[in-house]
Amino acid sequence: MTGINFHGIWAIYRFEMARTLRTLWQSVATPVITTSLYFIVFGGAIGSRIQDVGGVNYGAFLVPGLIMLTLLTQSISNASIGIYFPKFTGTIFELLSAPISSVELVVGYVGAAATKSVAIGLIILITSACFVDLRVDHPAAMIAFLLLTSVAFSMLGFIIGIWAKGFEQLNFVPALLITPLTFLGGAFYSIDMLPHPWRTVSLFNPVVYLVSGFRWSFFGQGDVGIGWSLGFTAAFLAVCLGLIIAIFRTGYRLKN
Repeated sequence: MTGINFHGIWAIYRFEMARTLRTLWQSVATPVITTSLYFIVFGGAIGSRIQDVGGVNYGAFLVPGLIMLTLLTQSISNASIGIYFPKFTGTIFELLSAPISSVELVVGYVGAAATKSVAIGLIILITSACFVDLRVDHPAAMIAFLLLTSVAFSMLGFIIGIWAKGFEQLNFVPALLITPLTFLGGAFYSIDMLPHPWRTVSLFNPVVYLVSGFRWSFFGQGDVGIGWSLGFTAAFLAVCLGLIIAIFRTGYRLKN
């Protein structure tokens, strides 16, 4: 039985991280500026009318949703672009013929994408602390949600990168699916504020469970139970893992 090819994993991981470091200023400046604008617009305009939500200052209430919005979109984009470019340039065949397993290949790409997303999430957290008094009641749970969500959606991005035949398809899921679902998933409001029929409809939005669980780690309260949030995150991670296994077993859009 052969061991794990750590050198191969590290080579992929280092290559992907080096691509980010080449645009380090943009990678850091963009979330800082975006976060500041959210607080100016939402915190200033809406916060003056909504003092608190469930006993939490509205400015602080925004933070988990803002981090989750960025985490989901960045995880998908980083992972999808990372695997799509080798397909686009034809170097994917060199990767597939290299002495590295499919598991090690996925770990390298997904690990790099998740690392970037977590780093941006922490930058947003630090930036937010400059605008509002922020507390984290359950720091271990916050880190766990941060890691699990970034890994799960980096896997989804990896799947999208393999599935996409062009840049239009590459941007389809983050722009037209994930972002709207996040806005409608209680990122900037509590679904308890909605009329009864729409609150029930919101429970069918999977992002509600991610945002709620992440917000619970900050303030000890959420729109749904923490058990449901953890269960959904674990289930989504398992589904993405199963799809990736199926892709490499069948060679879907990799070997043809």
